[in-house]
Amino acid sequence: MRRTDRLFEIIQMFRGGRLILGRDIAERLEVSLRTIYRDIETLVASGVPIEGERGVGYILREPIFLPPLTLTTTELEALHLGMEVVLNVPDAELATGARQLLDKINAVLPGQLQNRSHLQNLSVYTNEVKAPLEHLATLRQAIRQKHILDISYQALSGQKTQRQIRPLNVEYWGHVWTCTAWCEKRSDFRAFRIDRILAAEQTGRAFQAEAGRTYADYLDALVNS
Repeated sequence: MRRTDRLFEIIQMFRGGRLILGRDIAERLEVSLRTIYRDIETLVASGVPIEGERGVGYILREPIFLPPLTLTTTELEALHLGMEVVLNVPDAELATGARQLLDKINAVLPGQLQNRSHLQNLSVYTNEVKAPLEHLATLRQAIRQKHILDISYQALSGQKTQRQIRPLNVEYWGHVWTCTAWCEKRSDFRAFRIDRILAAEQTGRAFQAEAGRTYADYLDALVNS
């Protein structure tokens, strides 16, 4: 593995926001611990905000600054097509992020690729009516910050209920968006259609990951049901 690829893989390992031991990184990438220490020193020196020390572990606290990457044409196609989809998401923050990412990528592309010739045989069309997703950004923020939300929800039957939820994950099913959450009222997991959430407000209370109430627990329950 080239060093540039290894540095990229190290950053990918930090994306979960958890503490990682140097020896775990070394085992996964099949290199020496000394090599990993040097790689982390290189990343820190280049501006990647990794905190920690040898023998204790490392964590990434801030937004990620990627080292230089070499993309294949296929990888570039995948990136652009993915961003075209996100640009059509009814979430202004996500759409702006996609547009800014494309601008950054396009700014460093070789001249022959800036005319998007690599996409000439690939297209994305979205002809469905966009469901109202005004609370998508609020849900995503609450997931990141682990904040409990008060929501007003209208079921397909028309019944309206008030819930307090711990939002855990947002899912897109091609035509509808859902938010999987721990429902305080039902003391169980629930998947809420985001277009049927009438209101969503911060309660000012945070939650911690608890055994039996995480998204991983939800997925395990699905597998074992």
